[in-house]
Amino acid sequence: MQRLATLVESQRFEQAIVILIIINAVSLGLETSSAVMVQAGGLIMAVDRIILGVFVVELIARFAVYRGAFFRSPWRIFDLFVVGIALIPSAGAFSVLRALRILRVMRLISVVPSLRRVIGGLLAALPGMGSIMMLLGLFFYVFSVMATKLFGATFPEWFGSIAASAYSLFQIMTLESWSMGIVRPVMDVYPWAWAFFIPFILCTTFTVLNLFIGVIVSAMQKEHDEEAASDRATLHYDQTAILSELGKLREEIKALRAERTSQ
Repeated sequence: MQRLATLVESQRFEQAIVILIIINAVSLGLETSSAVMVQAGGLIMAVDRIILGVFVVELIARFAVYRGAFFRSPWRIFDLFVVGIALIPSAGAFSVLRALRILRVMRLISVVPSLRRVIGGLLAALPGMGSIMMLLGLFFYVFSVMATKLFGATFPEWFGSIAASAYSLFQIMTLESWSMGIVRPVMDVYPWAWAFFIPFILCTTFTVLNLFIGVIVSAMQKEHDEEAASDRATLHYDQTAILSELGKLREEIKALRAERTSQ
């Protein structure tokens, strides 16, 4: 069991899994090409089944090593979920699950430490992002009601209801064809409309969305600082252990010298 634990925790084993995930991603992408499937469909499907079998064996090995602790790691649960989807028969009512096999590529997140740190930072940013989402929703509701009352009668397709106004304002917030597509046609009828749309863009695109970036960057930095502190603590512990061993070695050398001198 110790050999198995050493194997599944080794860097080479992790690198082999990463390579298999990348190969699997390529094979799943090739399945979308009819021409490729006509020429090498059997080989591609065989590669897919072999890699899936390796993933299943890998999870079994990890379960054998960690036992109950296997389910304490959210990343191992994520791997189990992703691989488990691929094991469900993709026929009949479950045919839609065939498209979900590509989720196996997401296992790269669980095996690459840098990607895990990014996801950890994003999860840590969720509470702050929730508050910003509430603020953004408040802005959208207020401006949607105003847009419906101001422009709904003339432009019912864009601002005929609160939902239509919210969708149009979302397009404006993303700056996708906002000027020539929506705002300028509205300004042809309402020349003062710029006084409505410019404050909306300033409040959402250039203020609230930048708050998202700030919260995420702050969470990422905190995640990095915590990892750096953990690494420093580990290094300090190792240094303390080494110094302790050196101290014992010096004492043994002194004892040997004293014994030789007495003789």
